[in-house]
Amino acid sequence: MTAFLEISKVSMRFGASAPPVLEDVTLNIGAGDYVSVIGHSGCGKSTLLNIVAGLLKASVGGVLLEGTEVDEPGPDRAVVFQNHSLLPWLTCRENVRLAVDQVFRKSKTRAERATWVDENLALVRMLHAADKLPGEVSGGMKQRIGIARALAMQPKVLLLDEPFGALDALTRAHLQDQVMEIHARLKTTVMMITHDVDEAVLLSDRIVMMTNGPRAAIGEILTVDLPRPRDRLGMARDAGWLAARAKVMEFLYARHRNPAEAA
Repeated sequence: MTAFLEISKVSMRFGASAPPVLEDVTLNIGAGDYVSVIGHSGCGKSTLLNIVAGLLKASVGGVLLEGTEVDEPGPDRAVVFQNHSLLPWLTCRENVRLAVDQVFRKSKTRAERATWVDENLALVRMLHAADKLPGEVSGGMKQRIGIARALAMQPKVLLLDEPFGALDALTRAHLQDQVMEIHARLKTTVMMITHDVDEAVLLSDRIVMMTNGPRAAIGEILTVDLPRPRDRLGMARDAGWLAARAKVMEFLYARHRNPAEAA
């Protein structure tokens, strides 16, 4: 596979005397792939995503995006965190517009930027609430705005750090379905951090399973060979779905149980 996003021999240590959080992590992600990284708390999943985002610099190794070194944050890598991070004094539309203005001020006219903002709000089905403040919409709607803001930057890679973790089960399911639709339509390369096995199997082309930290590394990579589009109700009875789910569960809870939970 040609590496669109290349994570090469990445190790990360916080403090000279501390053991590395991540050790010798190498991962190649192709253009348009949806890759989930899963593991127990403390295995460095979010640290790895922050290195790809350019928010942290690896102690050893590095990241290449289309052959160019990642050494700082940039609009080619948009991040959606579990916390929506919307500015509460701006409307939903204004929150998206802020990112669009930052990225496209020199390449799009004011009218083109306004149209582009509304197109991305429509993509996440939030145009009806565009003029509401974040405090006037639900948690799931806030996350939709966060996703719209990220997509409006036209990133090469969309980085999702447990974006549905704080949501109730029904809202989480609706947003997962919406992200699947967006990924199918836009073919955006996605790297997602998650604790949720079912979520990883439903959304992903590959699931990267991390060993426990410190010195966390990639333990296994599972290819999810299930046809798209995927229907969650149909998948729940599919033999391939059940086998993939069992494989991840066995890795996490039989061979790499969290030591704190096993005590």
